[in-house]
Amino acid sequence: MSGSTVNAAAVSTGSWEELVTSALLGTDRRPAAGKPEELLDAAATQTLRRRAGLVPATAGVRPQPAPPDERLALPEAARRRLGMLLADRSAPAHAGGRRGSAPDLGELLPQWLAVANERGLRAPSALLPALLDAARARTDLRPQALTFAGPRGLWLARLNPEWRFALRGASGSAVLPDPGDAESVRLLWGEGLFAERVALLGAVRAYAPEAGRALLAATWATERAEDRLMFLDSLRDGLSAEDEPFLERALADRSRNVRATAAELLSALPGSALAGRMAQRAMTCVSLDRTGDGTLISVEAPHECDAAMQRDGVAPRPPAGRGERSWWLGQLVESAPLDTWPARLGGRTARDIVALPVADGWGEELHAAWCRAAVRQRDAEWSRALLGAPSAPPGEGAGTASLAERAKLLSTLGEAERADWVARFISAHGLSEAFQLLGVCVVPWAGALGRAVVDALEIARDAGSYPWSFSGVMGLAERCLDPSESPRLEALTATPPEDEGASPGAGGYWAEAFQRLVATLRLRAAMREELSG
Repeated sequence: MSGSTVNAAAVSTGSWEELVTSALLGTDRRPAAGKPEELLDAAATQTLRRRAGLVPATAGVRPQPAPPDERLALPEAARRRLGMLLADRSAPAHAGGRRGSAPDLGELLPQWLAVANERGLRAPSALLPALLDAARARTDLRPQALTFAGPRGLWLARLNPEWRFALRGASGSAVLPDPGDAESVRLLWGEGLFAERVALLGAVRAYAPEAGRALLAATWATERAEDRLMFLDSLRDGLSAEDEPFLERALADRSRNVRATAAELLSALPGSALAGRMAQRAMTCVSLDRTGDGTLISVEAPHECDAAMQRDGVAPRPPAGRGERSWWLGQLVESAPLDTWPARLGGRTARDIVALPVADGWGEELHAAWCRAAVRQRDAEWSRALLGAPSAPPGEGAGTASLAERAKLLSTLGEAERADWVARFISAHGLSEAFQLLGVCVVPWAGALGRAVVDALEIARDAGSYPWSFSGVMGLAERCLDPSESPRLEALTATPPEDEGASPGAGGYWAEAFQRLVATLRLRAAMREELSG
């Protein structure tokens, strides 16, 4: 036997740990390990022995087959487009943060999903993992992505811990029994995932509201607090006076958040007993004062928050920076039915009431509470009064000056009226104050609103404004403008001459932004056509 064969044989009889140590230290420092090639031969031999000595594991339980999804198959062109959107092959930002002229594919994915769901299309099985990964990374995608993923997406999510978010948030993706099949409903309600139970509750309430309430009441006492809160929140859809007895019982719930949500829902029912109690309390705080030269509103805020107020959802402790009395007043007024005030304040209309002066600096607090009440009660008349005229400078005249409050008030109006109000606001004030208001307008923007946005962008460009100040609005326009506006924008894609005093390089930035806008609108039009098959 040769010397090298002897060394290799000796090395191969060593333990695996000795071989690893020799490999880490090197054969020069451990001559007994032999030459490097002998060490590798020994490692190969030991590896084979280790593998041959493994005991096979017990086979796992084979998962149940994926459920069927009867929705229409995705057209091939749309499937390819979805693959590109999920891969997010957008052009990288230029130096200095410039986005360039290429569309941002990642920003178009939510819109693609919305159209696909509207048309009842089925997600391709091969793209479900990428779709769930995208929904895991972006919470804003989850509702639409999980609806599109459907029952097979929920089935797949059970097999990967990284997708467990889908099991609690996929209310649109559960496979539900016929809501009239009482036995199947009972089984799913008792054994289903939370997402399936939320979806089931909504389906049963839509089919038979009383059956939905009975389903929830049967297990209410044993549900976790966070689940009770989410179940209660789901009652907003289809909320009616018949829900009042259940919500009144929830006012005594052991969870503070559940009690607060129950009180909020009851105050959204103007005829509820809680709304009546709140109206009585609020009327003791707000009245007309005719003692001076003119009529004004007098306010006397509560001096305490008693146990009855707390049971009806009034939080006793204000947030930092708020006074107790103003905090209690706001909660009473926002929970009182808005039809309380015309009778209380001299038979005036909502517009006349909002225009009245308020004594002692209580006007902002009172108007803010009325804004919350108008949004909660979906009262368009009060919303119009509190919005004020779109042409009036913010802070002047009747109505609220807060853009956040105006955005919420606009959500109570019809789509056309909402778009018209924002279009007139932009025409009067430009875009610098309009970002929040544009966010509540229905996509695609109505013609007048789209034209107002494009006109305002053109005015800003011609005035030499910094284009970076309008990047947010430009991003909204890419997602929300009607694609039919793209021909009108062609003239704005050229680089304008830079006037003296304009921001250096602003013309190039504006040209890139308009080029990207036109390209995005064309891509959106192509996407809709592809989804039409």
